[in-house]
Amino acid sequence: MRVKQTFPKALRLHYKSDFDRIYKAKTAASDWLFIIFILPNNLQTSRLGLSISRKVGNAVVRNRWKRLIREVFRKNHQSFPMPLDLIVIPQRNAKITNEQKMKNSIRKLITKAIKRFS
Repeated sequence: MRVKQTFPKALRLHYKSDFDRIYKAKTAASDWLFIIFILPNNLQTSRLGLSISRKVGNAVVRNRWKRLIREVFRKNHQSFPMPLDLIVIPQRNAKITNEQKMKNSIRKLITKAIKRFS
């Protein structure tokens, strides 16, 4: 039997108003790979929004970033310290790296941003 491994709509940020609310909170952290904006939510789970500029690369590269970030989020969102709305933005000069480095980067940035929020 095959286990369903999808990225459900309940884990996504859909509306511009959600993105604007998170950006307005100005709780961000960055490293060489990502810029992350966070805002705690009142839901049972965390949600992910992606903002990937054309400056990162062509459509193939941008879609690869999206797939990899979603996969890291899907596998690890249960381990976040609290339910969060999260926007992930790859740095302009960052190169696509392996899943483990992306996971470590996102975890460190969430911890760093939560400290700023408190």
